[in-house]
Amino acid sequence: MERLLLVDCNYSCETKEERYDVIVVGGGYAGCEAALSSARLGAKTLLLTLNIDRIVWQPSAVGGPAKSQLIYEVDALGGEIGKITDR
Repeated sequence: MERLLLVDCNYSCETKEERYDVIVVGGGYAGCEAALSSARLGAKTLLLTLNIDRIVWQPSAVGGPAKSQLIYEVDALGGEIGKITDR
């Protein structure tokens, strides 16, 4: 069972006392892969990001062969980047 919570402080910032096994700061490719991996392993995971509209967003400065190589390597490890990029 995946347990992944996305919080966007632009919309709601309620104060609650919660306990998490893993807290990931940053919703870019690396942050999302880390959060997905820990959630799939059964850890209660919290992913924090400044802007939920930019989840898994990659700056345009990273592209071409570098992006292809990154996606290839993460895909080989069972990551989600390739699937997300194809959407």
